[in-house]
Amino acid sequence: MSTKPFLTVTALTKYIKRRFDDDSHLQEVWIKGEISNFKLHSRGHMYFTLKDENARIQSVMFAGANRFMKFKPENGMKVLVRGEVSVYEAYGQYQLYAKEMQPDGIGNLYLAFEELKKKLELQGFFSNEYKQPLPSVPSRIGVITSPTGAAIRDILTTLNRRFPIAHVTIIPVLVQGENAAASIAKGIEQANEIGKFDLLITGRGGGSLEDLWPFNEEIVARAIFHSNIPIISAVGHETDVTIADFVADMRAATPTAAAELAVPHIEELIERLKQHKVRLIRSLRDQTTYDQERLRRLQKSYAFRYPEKLLVQKEQELDRLFESLQKQATHLVHYKQERLTHLRKRLKQQHPFEQLQQAITRKEQTTRNLDRAFTEIKKGKEFALQTYLSKLGMLSPLKVMERGYSLVYNERDKLIKSVEDVKLGDRVQVQVKDGQLDCQVWGLEEREQ
Repeated sequence: MSTKPFLTVTALTKYIKRRFDDDSHLQEVWIKGEISNFKLHSRGHMYFTLKDENARIQSVMFAGANRFMKFKPENGMKVLVRGEVSVYEAYGQYQLYAKEMQPDGIGNLYLAFEELKKKLELQGFFSNEYKQPLPSVPSRIGVITSPTGAAIRDILTTLNRRFPIAHVTIIPVLVQGENAAASIAKGIEQANEIGKFDLLITGRGGGSLEDLWPFNEEIVARAIFHSNIPIISAVGHETDVTIADFVADMRAATPTAAAELAVPHIEELIERLKQHKVRLIRSLRDQTTYDQERLRRLQKSYAFRYPEKLLVQKEQELDRLFESLQKQATHLVHYKQERLTHLRKRLKQQHPFEQLQQAITRKEQTTRNLDRAFTEIKKGKEFALQTYLSKLGMLSPLKVMERGYSLVYNERDKLIKSVEDVKLGDRVQVQVKDGQLDCQVWGLEEREQ
């Protein structure tokens, strides 16, 4: 049996799933195909197969992703699906996890929508940094839409019901068709040129993706972005989302909702003004009562009743304070003078010339100490040297020879210590204190021990 380690099915499947999940090409794919084996689960999840003439792939679209779909998928329907490819570990098969689905007939528009959305997002068109706040109580409102559609009726009705004192101007534009995008952009530019509006509302009623497409055009997005007047976008129904909604300063789900966001309810404003009036009257009454009471206390005060006596007391107090001020000033001057004298003394001690003199004095003292120490050390060393020389002299052979002794060497300059070191006829050298004698051995006599 082979000794190689075996993988479990679970481990192998997990490894394959990680390889799928790490592949960036599989994280976002657009797939075109035909739906088959469609099944809608009771929890809202959709299970189906996408196929073409040569292959098929199992797919799932969870309830959170299909909640706002505008059509119901059916078997045999051609669709465009955006999602990611991964592995379902329980069955060990790869499948498509759909995030978005559109009928194939309008797929090109959705691709164009996504492409423009990414482009403008990278350029900062959707950033909150550039969003303008809406005025709390606009007095002049411009409505940029078709003058004959249902949207303008809803907007005017809501504005008149909530805030009838607002002045509303309709700027008629095309909201559908080939020239609609340019018409909407021109209407926004005209409103800015007029320069009398506090707020703009642009939008239209519901419709298909093709009907709403002018609000997905780049020219409209740029006109909204460069507008100096805050804009509310109100395109279609709540589930309809356009490029204009992302760029506008505020998005409303419907034209009616846009009118509600644009103005407050006049009855609420009136009620608020009444409350402010009541609070203002109460505040004025309380302030008046407080001031009257304060005036009565002042009228009864000692200063108000006897001003001359108070003046005399204040003059005496002034004299006392003046004397105290003089004493404190004298004490302060004296303290500052003492402080100045002390600082001058310290400054003199720290003066470079003083420090130099002190350094010279320390140097001379150090020199004298060194000379004295060197002399004492020298004397001690000389005495020790003489002692060592005396001891060395006592051990020197020269001293011994001065007392009549001599040293005898053979011809090899080896010291002769015994008669056994020579024989008759050998030449020897005899060292005496003042020289050397060359001799020859003529006789040998060994002394008894």
